[in-house]
Amino acid sequence: MLKVVNLSAGYDKLAVIKGVSINVKANEVVALIGNNGAGKSTLMKAVCGLLRPMGGRVLLDGHDIAGRSPEKTARMGLALVPESRALFWDMSVCENLRVGASGHRLTRSEIACRFDTVYSLFPMLADKRNSQAGELSGGQQQMLALARAMMSSPRILMMDEPSTGLAPMMVDELFEKVALLKKEGMTILLAEQNIHKALDGADRGYVVENGRIVLEDTGQALKCSERVVKAYLGV
Repeated sequence: MLKVVNLSAGYDKLAVIKGVSINVKANEVVALIGNNGAGKSTLMKAVCGLLRPMGGRVLLDGHDIAGRSPEKTARMGLALVPESRALFWDMSVCENLRVGASGHRLTRSEIACRFDTVYSLFPMLADKRNSQAGELSGGQQQMLALARAMMSSPRILMMDEPSTGLAPMMVDELFEKVALLKKEGMTILLAEQNIHKALDGADRGYVVENGRIVLEDTGQALKCSERVVKAYLGV
């Protein structure tokens, strides 16, 4: 479904990722793991159009979308949950969710259906639909950012460091939602520093170091890899 070929991207003239190639198949959870600053977030931004690539291709169903605007990639089915969450703090939960459906030419009934789907997956948000986003806890804000992405009914959900700053209980709940979404057929590309959680739920994973892919395997094989164990799992 998604194929990244020799992609390079960065800021100004400095390349952060260099010749990265990955692929994501339908209904897969694919994890990007690595230390902070390895290039995971840069890769995600280049794929969805927030950064213009310096070279390489991003293929969605065989069509090159590299360099297209984030608005166009969103309409084509890519949805990013950014590390910053990027919520509108003075707007209500309901208003933030409605933003996620904007730009998709939906009827009122279609929007209502998506609200029902999101509220069934995140009942806490239904209870707080009239609360401002800035009044929510960190874990609730992360759930709202995820729910807003789901309002676009994406073909590929991209999540950038979703567990950052969350309490352990909320991290568990977050990855339960990821597992549920996969069970329902969602395709997910996940960049995450919580290696245990990321690889436990991933079909496959890529290890990113210094802007390059240095290892690729199934999630469970990577958890058992001597290189991953020594470098990332603290053993």
